[in-house]
Amino acid sequence: MNRLASYIGIIAALSLGIFIASLFDSQTTLHTSTTTSSSTLSVIPSISPLPPEEDGGASVTPSVTTIPKKKTTPPPTVTPVITSAPPVAKPISTPTPSPTPVTTEALDASASVLRNALVNIICYAPQGSVLHSISGSGVFIDPKGIILTNAHIAQYFLFANQGISCAIRSGGPAIDKYTAALIYISPLWIKENASLLTQSTPSGTGEYDFALLAVTKSSTSAPVPAQFPFIPLAQEPPLPGTPIVIGSYGAQFLGSNQVQSSLFPTIVFGSIKKVYTFVRTTIDVLALGGSAAAQEGSSGGGVANALGMLVGTITTSTIEGDTSTRSLSAITASYIRAEYASESGKALDLLLTEPTSISIANFASRIPALEAMLEAHLP
Repeated sequence: MNRLASYIGIIAALSLGIFIASLFDSQTTLHTSTTTSSSTLSVIPSISPLPPEEDGGASVTPSVTTIPKKKTTPPPTVTPVITSAPPVAKPISTPTPSPTPVTTEALDASASVLRNALVNIICYAPQGSVLHSISGSGVFIDPKGIILTNAHIAQYFLFANQGISCAIRSGGPAIDKYTAALIYISPLWIKENASLLTQSTPSGTGEYDFALLAVTKSSTSAPVPAQFPFIPLAQEPPLPGTPIVIGSYGAQFLGSNQVQSSLFPTIVFGSIKKVYTFVRTTIDVLALGGSAAAQEGSSGGGVANALGMLVGTITTSTIEGDTSTRSLSAITASYIRAEYASESGKALDLLLTEPTSISIANFASRIPALEAMLEAHLP
């Protein structure tokens, strides 16, 4: 069954730049008793769920104006990044997990780790460009400053020679902290989605939708830290019912100036509702249900378990109606590991062990060909 959903990886507007945690119903069992999951304020939209039936959630791409770098230049418009991909995701049956005691303390600790590792990624397009300025999320997965995000966000890093500038931001409110460069983006995603770059409401399933960035320098007077706060990438996928924490920089309800000055991270507690596979019986997609995280700008945000491991990356979501009724989806860390190995011929951990300067230099030679694939579809 087609599981197309909106890529909500950018933008949005938050009327209040605050970090709130609220409760929403969850099927998660904590200590063998049913509990409610805590949900916070808005998150960056960039995911569309892969429900058991065809997903009809079309995304809305609100337009947000960003502050120009020069006072003489009109501010660019920031819109949510979304792309559509037609792969089929199939529901799979999994063994019913035996109740594993999970404490609220463990989930709170995991939430703290994920929150510290979260980043906001903003890319600005110059005035007159056919491209849109965008805002999305990412997560540090390595202490050297390696960020996992979506391909539909990271594709903007391929256009550096066309005046596109991107900033890595963090904190609450988010502020510019670093610059970064690509060390990997799925060429299969580029091939399958090259025509979606200029679409106002792209949608997809999340297949191949991952990329890796590495911090290159500090954007402030502070030096690049010797170690970045990070959350390690899990090896195994979670099963339905597993308690999780979702984190992102949702921005669907914010105005342009607020995205730049009042964007706060959103942390939501919940559980895995369903799981899906792209091709075999592997768990490739996590259905996370509706929550405050189901909004534009959340693309590239993280899903963590109670062990403090990153088990998924937000990719798609329906973006209409109340956030509690939306469908948010994430691709699993295990899928990313397997797909990276299939595409590159080596384990992802080998890339993570390289000095980032070497990873950046090695990937730089591949950028012109990937950029050309995208440019061929520009008007």
